[in-house]
Amino acid sequence: MKFSKLFLVALVSSLVFVSCTDNGTESVDPGDYNNGVLVLNEGSAGQGSVSHISSDLATFTQDAYTTANPADLLGKYVQNIFFDGNKAFIIAGGSNKITVVDRNTFKIIGKIETGLKNPRYGVVSNGKAYVTNANTYAAWPVTAGDAGNTDDYIAVINLSTYTVDSKIQLNATANRIVLANGKLYVTEPYNNNKLVVVNPTTSAIENINIGSDADSMEEKDGVLYILRSPFGVASEIVKVKLSDASLTKIVFPSDLKGAKHLDVEQNKIYYTKGTSVYGMSISAPEASFVPILTYSSTSAYGKMYGFAVKNNRIYIGDGGDFTANSKAYVYSLTGTLEKEFTVGVGPNGFYFND
Repeated sequence: MKFSKLFLVALVSSLVFVSCTDNGTESVDPGDYNNGVLVLNEGSAGQGSVSHISSDLATFTQDAYTTANPADLLGKYVQNIFFDGNKAFIIAGGSNKITVVDRNTFKIIGKIETGLKNPRYGVVSNGKAYVTNANTYAAWPVTAGDAGNTDDYIAVINLSTYTVDSKIQLNATANRIVLANGKLYVTEPYNNNKLVVVNPTTSAIENINIGSDADSMEEKDGVLYILRSPFGVASEIVKVKLSDASLTKIVFPSDLKGAKHLDVEQNKIYYTKGTSVYGMSISAPEASFVPILTYSSTSAYGKMYGFAVKNNRIYIGDGGDFTANSKAYVYSLTGTLEKEFTVGVGPNGFYFND
């Protein structure tokens, strides 16, 4: 595929242990990480890690996975975490494996280590996991004839056996994946214009032309919100109405070329550029170019690496220099800094275990 640098993200969570009480009812062991925020630290030459911040921001564990599993390594370039009930699946793209953990205790349940090639993101539907795989990478700059543009696939994983049962060949690049309206929606990260739509029952594929360089994606109330940031031209949000695949686009002002990180929360769309965070109403016809906040980055790239909005807070992961531990910042929705934490290397994602 086509990532000039593969900075992966994965986060860790855990499951609920169940035991029987004297009266025959079930009780749940809440574990150490049953609430709060999981910060996924991608890592660089070394292993990735997961930090945990409690919901009240009062308790912090820098490396929750190693604390729970001192004899095990999570893997290189942790990319994404996805959930199935009380289980969490942590994708380590650089190690071609997925670690399954209890989302409350982070204790290992199992591993998936075959049938994967540069895995990226995953979702669960009807007892199966669907994980995008970048497979081989195209040379940079990307060219239309490079096999790395067309050999990506979705690994279909049996969650009873933790094995890859089959692969759905996409004839496209593959990155983020969302399950909505009974279908799988996959963004292509570079020059291709397609939103790939997969029927998980039949493996049939359709394409919706949304424009190139699509990345962050989220579904809300039957609409898929996708952020596109082609190099050198205006960024935009593409709204795809899932019932009929109709499109609405919000083109950003020229000051917001290179926008990143889209999140939809409480009828508001949040997005970033560089070290600034912006917000707009979900129904607004135009994008706001007035930042909610701007922070001082220690990143070698001068911009944030991880981003999320949840429970009336804004979460920012600073890229740092990818050789040493970096910072995560927690802000109010009005831009007031509430707390900062020293997390792991390359914090690229936030996951909520409430």
